[in-house]
Amino acid sequence: MNWSFAVGTNLLPGLKAKIDRESKQKLNEFAKELRTFRSVDMSGRNFGDEGLFFLSESLGYNQTVEEVSFAANGITAEGIKAFDGVLQSNIVLKTLDLSGNPIGDEGIKSLCDILADNASILKLQLNSTDLGDEGAKAIAELLKKNSSLRVLELNNNMIDYSGFTGLAGALLENNTIRNLHLNGNYGGALGANALAKGLEGNKSLRELHLHGNSIGDEGVRALMSGLSMHKGKTTLLDISNNSISARGAFYVAEYVKKSKSLLWLNLYMNDIGDEGAEKIAEALKQNRSITTIDLGGNNIHAKGVTDIAQVLKDNSVITTLELSYNPIGPDGAKALSEVLKFNGNVNTLKLGWCQIGAKGAEFIADTLKYNTTISVLDLRANGLKDEGAACLARSLKVVNEALTSLDLGFNEIRDDGAFAIAQALKANEDVAVTSLNLANNFLTKFGQSALTDARDHVYEMSEKEVNVFF
Repeated sequence: MNWSFAVGTNLLPGLKAKIDRESKQKLNEFAKELRTFRSVDMSGRNFGDEGLFFLSESLGYNQTVEEVSFAANGITAEGIKAFDGVLQSNIVLKTLDLSGNPIGDEGIKSLCDILADNASILKLQLNSTDLGDEGAKAIAELLKKNSSLRVLELNNNMIDYSGFTGLAGALLENNTIRNLHLNGNYGGALGANALAKGLEGNKSLRELHLHGNSIGDEGVRALMSGLSMHKGKTTLLDISNNSISARGAFYVAEYVKKSKSLLWLNLYMNDIGDEGAEKIAEALKQNRSITTIDLGGNNIHAKGVTDIAQVLKDNSVITTLELSYNPIGPDGAKALSEVLKFNGNVNTLKLGWCQIGAKGAEFIADTLKYNTTISVLDLRANGLKDEGAACLARSLKVVNEALTSLDLGFNEIRDDGAFAIAQALKANEDVAVTSLNLANNFLTKFGQSALTDARDHVYEMSEKEVNVFF
C-alpha cells in the first residue's frame, strides 16, 4: 500500500501526493486510535514520513494516549520533524517507541531538540535506529537538560567509545535516569571505562544493560570499580556476551560481595569456566540480594556447577538459576540435585543443552520427589530419550505441588517416553503441572494421542488445564 495523507495543517513542504482513498481511510482509523486509547501499537504499519506527519496532529494536546509505538514504519530524519510543535504541547504521553526506523544521527538530533521542552515522556525507545556517536552525543546533551526521562533504550545501534563517553558525561549531570539500555553496540573496554567514570558521580541509575559490547576483562574491571563507587542502588546488571573470562569473573565477584542492592546478574555467553564459577560462588556466599543469576553458556563443567550448588545450601534468596549451554553432564546434574532436594529456594531452574543425559534426568527426577520450590524446569536438548522421560514420569506420579512447567523439547523422546508421561498425568489427580513441552521430539500420532488423552483426563477429573505442546 502507498501511504499518503489528507489535507492538513502539518504537511511536508512541497509534497504533492495524490490522496489514495484506502490509505487515507487507514490513516484516519489510526488517528482515531490515538485519540481513543491509552496505549496504541502502530508498529510495522509502514506508513513512512508522510503518514507520521498526518498522525502527529492527533498527538498535539492529546489528553488520552500515554503509550505509543511507531516502531518499524520507515520513518526517516525528515519524518521526525512532524513531532515539532506536537511533543512540546503534549503533557500526557509517557512512552514513545521509534525503534526499527532509519532515523540516523540527524533525525536523533532533531528529536532531542524537540524533547528538550517535553516534561512528560518517561520512556524513550530508539533501538535499531542507525544511531551513531553523534546521535549519542545529542542524547547526552538532552539528558543534561531533561529531568523526566527514566528509561532510555539505545540497543543495537552503532555507538562507539566516543558516544559512550558523551553518555557517561551526561550521567554525571543527570540524576533522574533509572534504566540505560546499550545492548549490541560497540562500547568496548574504552567505552566501559568511560561509563564507569559516569557511574561514579551518578545517584539515580538502577539498571545497566550492556549485552554484546565486547568490553572484555579490562572493561569489566573498570565497570565494577565504577559500580562499587556508584551512590545509587543498582538492581540489574547485564554484561552478557562480552568476552569475559575467569579473570573478569574475579572483578565481578568482588563487586557482588559488596553489593546490597543487586537483584539480577546476567553473565550469559561469556567464558568464565570452572575457575570463574568458583569465584562467583564464593561471592554469592556473602551476597544476600541477588535473586536471579544467569551463568548460561560459560563453559562451566561439573566442578564449577558443584561450587554453585554448594551456595544454595544456605542461600534462600536466589530464586532463578540459569545454567543452560554449559557441559555440566550427569555429574553436574547430580551435584545440583543433591543440594536442591532439601535446600535452597530456587523456583526456576534452567538446564537446557547441558549434556546431562538419562542418568542426569534420574538425579533430577529423584529431587522432584522431595523439592517443594521448583516451579519451572527447563531440560531441553539433553539427550534424555525414553529412559530419561520415564524417570521423570515416575516423579510426576508423586504429589508435587510446586512444579507447574516442564520443558522436555529436543530430547529424542519417542512414543514410549510419551506413554510413560501420559500415564503419570493420569495417575496423579493432584498434578500441578500446567505446561508440558515435548516439541521437537520423535513422537508419532500414537504418542501425541496418549498425551492428549491424558490432558483431557486430567481436565475431566479435576478441571485443571494442562497445556501440552508437541
